[in-house]
Amino acid sequence: MKKIFLTIIFCFLVTTNWGFAESRLDFTLYKLESGQKGNTLLVIGGIQGDEPGGFNAASLLVTNYRIKKGNVWVVPNMNFHSIINRKRGVYGDMNRKFAFIKSNDPDYHSIKKIKKIITHEKVDLVINLHDGSGFYRPNYIDHLRNPRRWGQSVIIDQEDINTKQFGNLGAISRYVVKQVNRYLYDDEHAYHVKNTRTRMGNKEMAKTLTYFAINNGKPAFGSEGSKTFPTYKRAYYLLRVLEAYMDYMGIKYERDFPLTARGVYNVINSNLNILLYDNKIFLDIKNARNILNYMPLKINSDIAFKPSNPLIAIVNSGTIYQVFHGNRRMTRLVPEYLPYDWSTNGVLMKIDGHLKEVSFGEKIDITNDFLVVPQEEYRVNVIGFKKQGITNESGITIFRKDIGKQFSVDKTSRIFRVEVYHGEKFTGMILANFVQNPKIFSSSNLQKVSMLQKPSAEKIRPN
Repeated sequence: MKKIFLTIIFCFLVTTNWGFAESRLDFTLYKLESGQKGNTLLVIGGIQGDEPGGFNAASLLVTNYRIKKGNVWVVPNMNFHSIINRKRGVYGDMNRKFAFIKSNDPDYHSIKKIKKIITHEKVDLVINLHDGSGFYRPNYIDHLRNPRRWGQSVIIDQEDINTKQFGNLGAISRYVVKQVNRYLYDDEHAYHVKNTRTRMGNKEMAKTLTYFAINNGKPAFGSEGSKTFPTYKRAYYLLRVLEAYMDYMGIKYERDFPLTARGVYNVINSNLNILLYDNKIFLDIKNARNILNYMPLKINSDIAFKPSNPLIAIVNSGTIYQVFHGNRRMTRLVPEYLPYDWSTNGVLMKIDGHLKEVSFGEKIDITNDFLVVPQEEYRVNVIGFKKQGITNESGITIFRKDIGKQFSVDKTSRIFRVEVYHGEKFTGMILANFVQNPKIFSSSNLQKVSMLQKPSAEKIRPN
């Protein structure tokens, strides 16, 4: 498995009901910095929670790009609470609150914080990502292709602004459109520049993030993928737009996937994992069952977790915890609250006849069978394994057929929980993954999740 190594970001669960303002999730700023002198691009996704093309494209910048010259700052989850609720704005349209917002508005602190980021002296250019209806066309063609639509457009508020660089908004946008239109799947997907001429009396656009930015001396653009497309194709086109802007700004980068619609689909749906409680528990949520029962969560404690993706969140909805990737609910955790034991970080296992030290928070590939080597005072519980009179499953060779399929973590019944206890205390969990097409066994097959690890990631919290 190819790993993406980033530095650590801690996400803490809000413990009140997620449907209310006090439980809303805060956005995160990721600073992808090359260490090489160059321009800084700020990318914002998810300001409107029902536009997954935009927030997925921004998320992929964080997880699958490496900046080699210049800098890219990314806020992929600007309106996280609305993303999870699949709403444009739980508290109204956040992108209409930049001209004025009341101090008691639930979005007030988020707007205040993002304004500070936009106006930071290091930021040279701002892009706000969206999904728009239909296909913007300068002239009316039909109800889906006309000047009132927004999809497949690069948006400017005016042709030029007076700034030290990148002030020629129209010319830059036309360059970007020309570059993107070299990579269309169909001529009907062509991008066009949409000038909202905000200063000429467009009251709605005067309330937006991009207009705030240009009025504060920051070149700013909107970009929209068409809602006619599935999410991955919207994200594909938006990444084409972003790369064209980076090229124009002289930002050097590399990505670890082919920039095709299929390539984007694959990376959006890969590496979806979480680690809980300092590596005690690893969950692969890509194809998780709808409900995972009796999850051993730490008693009298909030959930502290590391995601592999900035769109992953765990939300308390009362008696269960819901796990989201963007606007998709991946699974629900039914907790069993337990005291935790920190006396050891792993166990010795025999996997297909090979002895290996295995740390908690790992997923191990198994061809035929595994055995947890007995250790005094520790008890093993393989969830779903049942044998009359057995209370400690260490020292027992276990095959897949020995475990009830309904107890798997995943929908294909291949991944199972191996839990270790010290007395009544939970010590840690390992995932046993029965593979169909096994590789030659080696230590590299003990795959630890690639977690979001960025020293410059900033969790934005209300004051």
